[in-house]
Order: sequence, then C-alpha cells, then structure tokens
Amino acid sequence: MGARAWWRIAPAVFALAYGGNQFSPLLLLYRQQEGYSQVEVDLLFAAYIVGIIPGFLIAGPLSDRFGRKPVLLVGTVLGVVASAVLGLGAASVPALSIGRLVSGASVAAAMVVGSSWIKELSTALPAAVAARRASLTLTAGFGLGPAVSGVIAQWGPAPTELPYAVHVVLALAAGGVLLTAAETRRSGVLLVRVPRAVRGRFLGVVVPAAPWVFGCASVAFAVTPAALAGRLGDGAIGYATLLAVVALAFGAGIQPFAARIGRATGGRQLAVGLAVAVVGVLGAAVVALVQQPLLGVPVAAVLGAAYGICLVSGLTEVQRSAPPEDLAALTAVYYSATYLGFTFPVLLAALTAVAPEPLLLALLALLAAVCLAVVLRNAARSST
Repeated sequence: MGARAWWRIAPAVFALAYGGNQFSPLLLLYRQQEGYSQVEVDLLFAAYIVGIIPGFLIAGPLSDRFGRKPVLLVGTVLGVVASAVLGLGAASVPALSIGRLVSGASVAAAMVVGSSWIKELSTALPAAVAARRASLTLTAGFGLGPAVSGVIAQWGPAPTELPYAVHVVLALAAGGVLLTAAETRRSGVLLVRVPRAVRGRFLGVVVPAAPWVFGCASVAFAVTPAALAGRLGDGAIGYATLLAVVALAFGAGIQPFAARIGRATGGRQLAVGLAVAVVGVLGAAVVALVQQPLLGVPVAAVLGAAYGICLVSGLTEVQRSAPPEDLAALTAVYYSATYLGFTFPVLLAALTAVAPEPLLLALLALLAAVCLAVVLRNAARSST
C-alpha cells in the first residue's frame, strides 16, 4: 500500500470528530434561545456518552470481524443522520437527545475503527507516528467543529440549523473518499478483551491516565465557561468557542513532541501529561475563584496540552502492544476509558449544591495527582 493510503480514511475520521464536537458551544445557545434548564442540558450531554461508549465496544470488535471499511461507512452515515436530526430538532429535548446519541455512535466508529485502520496503513512506521496521525486527525476535527459552529452560533444566520448543514456536506464528501480506501482486515474473531500479555501495564498505566484526556478538554471548554457565565453576558458562546479552539490547538500542537517527551523521561510521557493536567485543573479552580475571563485562555492552553499528551501517549501504548487481532477491540476499551472524563462537568454541576466550584476543581486536581502517583508507581514496576 502507498505511503499516503491513510489519507483516504483521514477525511471521514476528521468529519465524524467534527460532528461530535460541533454541539459543545451550542449548549449555551440552546439555554438562551430555547430556555432549556441545566438538567436538560446535562441530559443532552449524557445522551452523547450513552451513544459513544457502547459504540466503542461494538464498533471495534465488529471491524475486527468484518473489516474496517463497512463499519466506518456506517459510522459516516450515522454522522449525517445525527446532524440532520439535530438541525431539525432544536425545539425538542427528545429529538436533540436522539441526535446526540446517534452522533456518539458515529464518533465511536471514527475513533476506534479510524485509529486502527490508520495504524494498519502505517505499518512501516513506528507506533508513535501512526498514533500521532490518528490523534491529530481526531483533534483537528474536535477543534474545528466547535470553532465553526460557535462562530455561526454567535454571529451567523440560522444558528441552530446551519452548523449541522455544514457538517452534513462535509461528512458526505468524506464518505465518498472513504469508498476508495483500501481494506486492511478481512475476517477475525468477534470479542472485546484486554490480552493477558499487556493487561498489567494497560490497567496500571494507561487506564488511570485515560479519563484525563477528555476530562481536561471538558474542564477547558465546558466547566470554565459555565463558571464564568455571570461575567460573560452575550459573549458566552464566543468565549466558550475561544477556549475550545485554544485547548484543542495546543492539544494538537503538543502531540508531535510526545514521543520526544517519552524518550526524555524514560517512557513516562503519560505521567508528564497527568502532571500538566494537575496544573491545568488547579488553574481552572483559580479562574472560577477570581472570575477573570482572560485568565481562562492560558489555562485552556495548559489543559489542552495535557489532553494532547495523554491522548497520543495512551494511543501509542495501545497500538504498540496490541496483537493485530485485538487492535480495534483494545483501542475501544482505551477510548471508553478516555470518555469517562466527559462526566466531569456533570458531576461538578451536581456537586455545586454542596460545595463551591473552586473547591470542587481543587479536589479534582487532587484526584489527578493521585492518578499521577499511580501511573508513576506502575510504570516503574512494569519497566523492571
């Protein structure tokens, strides 16, 4: 296969990631225009998780068994359907919930199947390079999705319809390119497991760091804007969009240096990512305390760097160690763990009834420090 064969998969992975994250800045718009309560907004957020985690656990084994192309094509169709439902259903919480659930399933296909497929089309390269190709493609989609939808929502026409129409066109074009991609897996066994040979390091090093991938991202562009809502007024959507773009831009920018960080630290790049996460979450606590929107921008950059290091380093660990027959399935387990971080905003919102948000964020930083200690301990054990 040619060195550029993976380029035929990248547009679909990008488009589905774009579609999954385009919703984030629109949450504030729905609260303003449709009058949705915080509980209803949290429900829409939860619906995405309900779609994506089972999607991980289904898409991975299915693609190991039946091939990468059919599963990712189905994911692309689901992405189109999700955006159509979301664009037509702004006035209905049930419709938005269905759209978000379907969107989650489509993103699951992009992340698990797309990452595995790109790796298989990059077999002549080190695992870190293949992982970086996949993670950068995903990050670009996750970043441009909210950037475009946020700009349209803040300043453009038809703010609850046009963002989704843009994505439908993008996904259809990407699906056309995907039809020409080379298949890499013809048949296999349908199962989800963590192979015994890699279980110790996966559970001891990769899993404790995984929730902080999207935990850091969600603190940057969901928790921080919500904590400053009283100071932002009509600029709330634009501010949330700015933080999302800054976080994901820094997340993408740091990924090419993750392998270098690993070499400099003896393979402890996940620990470095968690250390940066501790600093970033503490910074978010300070922003919530002093209510200073400008301070949120550098904090989002730090949280984005933590996201980028943890994402590409965890994916590299998986792709380096997984047997070919378990690649997509183990990738699915990994991504399922990363998406636990998207529960952080919901948990923080629920706990604000009993404690102030700055204190809750400080406790979240403490939890990140505990995970850092666990990763350091287990990394030392597995290297001896």
